[in-house]
Amino acid sequence: MTDEQSPPRRRFPAADIARVSVFAALIAVLGMPGALNIFGDAVPITLQTLGVMLAGAILGTWRSALAVVVLIVLVAAGLPLLAGGRGGLGVFTGPSAGFLIGWLPGAALTGWIVERGGRTPSTVRLVTACLAGGVGVVYLCGIPVQALVTGLSLGKTAVLSAAFLPGDLAKAVLASIVARGTQRAYPDAVPAVHRERLRAGGR
Repeated sequence: MTDEQSPPRRRFPAADIARVSVFAALIAVLGMPGALNIFGDAVPITLQTLGVMLAGAILGTWRSALAVVVLIVLVAAGLPLLAGGRGGLGVFTGPSAGFLIGWLPGAALTGWIVERGGRTPSTVRLVTACLAGGVGVVYLCGIPVQALVTGLSLGKTAVLSAAFLPGDLAKAVLASIVARGTQRAYPDAVPAVHRERLRAGGR
């Protein structure tokens, strides 16, 4: 196939690069207040899952996942971007490793659900998306890994993780309110709108 016959390559829009970078930075910044361990749980409570929910609700599926990938790569490279100033490959072998990895599918699922809400996703859909991705998926990835690393049973680990639920429910509601306000102020920020433009070959 000649160059004339080859289909044009789709460039990665500069605006998307900027958005991905901003949300990767946002998740990192939300770790600055630090971490809190309660009830002897080895996994700390942080604000960073709020950033994961916001990324999914505002960026959609693939851009939110890419934002988390960028953050994870930087953490693996040694940057102390996790709550408590943690970074390096060691975090991927610790009790919170599963929760960290769970941010990736969690953000993607949140974005996927929001995208299916069309141009005006409801607050209920946004909350559902944040709970399904930012809580459900993250817990499903995190609890088994924590149990494996700590040697605790799945049941006891799940009970310990229940301490996260009130805060995570509040984060889901807050992320939904922020996302809804953003989408009302900037309709182009709705993930479904962005997806439609990509399909049409626009920017």
